Amino acid sequence: MDTTRSQELFDRARELIPGGVNSPARAWTSVGGTPLFFNRAKGSKIWDEDGNELIDYVCSWGPMILGHAHPAVLSAVQEAAINGTSFGAPTAAEVRMAELVVNAVPSIEMVRFVSSGTEATMSALRLARAYTGRNKIMKFVGGYHGHDDALLVSAGSAAAGHGIPDSAGVHPDYAKDTLVTPYNDLAGVEQLFAENPSQIACIIVEPIAGNMGVVPPNEGFLEGLSAITEKDGSLLIFDEVISGFRTALGGAQSIYGVSPDITCLGKIVGGGLPVGAYGGSKEIMGTVAPLGPMYQAGTLSGNPVAMAVGIAMLEELGKPGVYEELARKGAALEKGLSEAFAEAEVPARVNRVGSLLTVFFTGDPVSDMDSASATDRDKFARFFHAIVAEGVYPPPSQFEAWFVSLAHTDQDIAKTITAAKRALATL
Repeated sequence: MDTTRSQELFDRARELIPGGVNSPARAWTSVGGTPLFFNRAKGSKIWDEDGNELIDYVCSWGPMILGHAHPAVLSAVQEAAINGTSFGAPTAAEVRMAELVVNAVPSIEMVRFVSSGTEATMSALRLARAYTGRNKIMKFVGGYHGHDDALLVSAGSAAAGHGIPDSAGVHPDYAKDTLVTPYNDLAGVEQLFAENPSQIACIIVEPIAGNMGVVPPNEGFLEGLSAITEKDGSLLIFDEVISGFRTALGGAQSIYGVSPDITCLGKIVGGGLPVGAYGGSKEIMGTVAPLGPMYQAGTLSGNPVAMAVGIAMLEELGKPGVYEELARKGAALEKGLSEAFAEAEVPARVNRVGSLLTVFFTGDPVSDMDSASATDRDKFARFFHAIVAEGVYPPPSQFEAWFVSLAHTDQDIAKTITAAKRALATL
């Protein structure tokens, strides 16, 4: 592959933008090399500045469920933009979008739109603290919920304990109220609640972990979290920024039959435009200003263009057979990749839920951050570069999800499996 133009742009960008990128995952830090700069996408394909065509499994980190530049989405953008791109005032589109979200997600009776997933989780934490009158929160090792100070915390492999900041600039006194335990470890959760009775405002969790790679919840894990928080009087927050509308129209909570107190949604709500949302029961959401004392605001919240795109996408996703087709394609990719690894005698596992999957270079099960971290990340990096050279673009990190869209064809999946076999041959 000729990547001359990408290299030139990266050299210029590093003089102007920290690390040459506007979000760290784009820098290819964990796999090495020069990131590709893209300028066009359509359907399942994406093209870089040098004209290289790749089958895209990043899909803007999830929201391109319909594929890139879907006609319904493009039409919604164009029609909305003609009437103005931002009013800073209420619109009919916000009301329609809210109706679609409330009708789709089982736990949401009232919703507030924001401009990003980070805003959604940050606001949800503030809401939980305001509603319960408590300060401490709990998260899980390897769970990324945006870059709010309280959430940039991990306790490593410790079974339970107080958090320490993972980022410079996070005040230790703020982070100390974040409690951390491994994902899929109910015993660790129970221990922390026993040590902090009536002090924990909420648990925030991805019902399907997506930021340690795809890691499904163990049987009974989500149900256990619900029972623990209900007994203690704290709240359960599902971060469905990745899984919401991706795994099912009602999100992961509709798959597993567990209703959280607050749900956070992200870029998928706006079909890839900058948007997020958080919602819950009318009682809890009644704490949010102007109804209640928990203040949160945003000039671009409910942006009319983002709302129009979100409406168009959710209406498409509500059509019969959509999620069955996504799951079929995800299963075909999982099967083909697993067989390719077996043929190459390369120890690997493919974790999948619906159209979300991650390839882990290990022969052991991956059920939490410790087991994900124990995988062969150097081998993943070599595999990444080799499969990109074969025309396939997976996420440039071992700890991210691959996303399959409705636009991916059976031919795309067959080509991806062939590309994987060729890439594995280079290892």
